Amino acid sequence: MGSWPGTDAREAAAVIVGELTDLPHLVESPARGLGADMIGRTSALLVDLHLDASTTGYRLASRRGTVAARAEDLLNQDLDAFEEAWEHAGRGADRTVKVQSAGPLTLAAHAELTTGKRVLTDRGAVRDLAESLGEGIARHAAELTRRLGVSVVVQLDEPALPAVLGGTLQGRTYLETVAAVPEPEAQDVLDTTIEGTGLSVAVHCCSGDAPMALLRRSAADAVAFDLSRIGTADLDGIGELLDSETALILGLVPTTRPTGKPTWRDHAAPAIALIDRLGFRRTVLRSVSVTPVCGLSGADPDWARTALRVARDIATAFSDDPESL
Repeated sequence: MGSWPGTDAREAAAVIVGELTDLPHLVESPARGLGADMIGRTSALLVDLHLDASTTGYRLASRRGTVAARAEDLLNQDLDAFEEAWEHAGRGADRTVKVQSAGPLTLAAHAELTTGKRVLTDRGAVRDLAESLGEGIARHAAELTRRLGVSVVVQLDEPALPAVLGGTLQGRTYLETVAAVPEPEAQDVLDTTIEGTGLSVAVHCCSGDAPMALLRRSAADAVAFDLSRIGTADLDGIGELLDSETALILGLVPTTRPTGKPTWRDHAAPAIALIDRLGFRRTVLRSVSVTPVCGLSGADPDWARTALRVARDIATAFSDDPESL
């Protein structure tokens, strides 16, 4: 899904390019600290907006500071490492590469205004952030295309989306409240960023209460989620996603080493059960992508590599002969 254990950008890029031949991604290594975590990484993509560190998190700043400079430097290191791994592996320009970023609502939920309040409390600032992010991702993708000649697709991570809609985010002080954002307004913010990229976009929400209806109505081409956290109430929403021809990206492989020795068939079983329960033919699995349930930054390196291979094996089986599974 994007993140990877360790701090060595070159090693991470070599593994991803080597293992994920169909759709490699630009690796994120949050273990490098400030500027490399999800919000700090995304700050390096913003256009005409800057985030700096405060005692409580990342905060909008009037000028580019040391944190922004560090985030941009780390991103450039990752681009250099990916380009090096790409050329070493002999990959051509007729490929597609994925880049990731925090989505605008998660970014607005975790970043602060200069006053210390969450950006989410200022609808005008949220709009500015969404526009800046869309433009920044477009520029980021264009740089990757310039270097490698590849096509680029985008993944927006929105783990905070259910909290944004539910109004469950806490204020920075006891007196501050963070009101729920109505679904139409949240969708408009999300679509602003998606459309601003000018690219094919998947939205990833690993929360158990991912808003399937909102994601289906959005401008996203694909929706990614952790299948193990989806409850019975969400099944209709998943069925509607399939009916709408929105691509599904199913998180099936755990991010940490499981107990025992489950096979790829064991990890694939929930997806097969889902399709059977929804009443679709198993051939629909040919259009489903398979991933770990979330980022792999917390995994041990050996399991991280194994998780990629298991996801690849499941995807191959789904593509080859899903009816026989």
